[in-house]
Amino acid sequence: MSKKASADEFIQPCALQCQGVMLEPLGLAHLSGVMEAAADGKLWQLRFTSVPEPQNTQSYIENALSGRASGDRFHFAVIEADTGKVIGCTSYHDILPNARRVDIGWTWYAKRVQRTHVNTACKWLLMTHAFDTLDCLTVGWRTSNVNFASQKAIERLGAKKDGVIRGNVVGRDGSIRDTVMYSVSQQEWRMGIRAHVAWLLRDAGG
Repeated sequence: MSKKASADEFIQPCALQCQGVMLEPLGLAHLSGVMEAAADGKLWQLRFTSVPEPQNTQSYIENALSGRASGDRFHFAVIEADTGKVIGCTSYHDILPNARRVDIGWTWYAKRVQRTHVNTACKWLLMTHAFDTLDCLTVGWRTSNVNFASQKAIERLGAKKDGVIRGNVVGRDGSIRDTVMYSVSQQEWRMGIRAHVAWLLRDAGG
């Protein structure tokens, strides 16, 4: 049985890196970089997005820092190692220390790195850190019931569909969505999903 944990364990500063992609704790120093990355494709205009509008970028980062201080969310800036440029954001959220569970979400990338190896690299880094360093028992994902691209991407990692929570999120446009829940257990990670995601990363190149 895994040891019990405190929230502090899950929000300790760490820098993760592979295949030219770095994850580092999001802070106000990333403000201009986040704005530049979001502007590549005007991502805040997309239907399914957590990307801040330009005028809301500082509050977006401040909210992320507040979530980290409370132990609920640990937000990362996604950095292109060669250039040092911010190319997106991602996070652990809904952190449950006693259950040793984190969810991965609040993820977005600049348009120029979408459909590249970047997303697979980020998922590898977050899953490896969660299972192998934080000793998580479960890693989860949540997505809209009509965001089929996101569902396909999560399922590609080997995550299992746990079910659907109906009518639990209000979108930017005021619509109410259902949320599809996925997860990977520690045992599943060790028995094959770790090797599978490593293969996906090798296949993605970068």
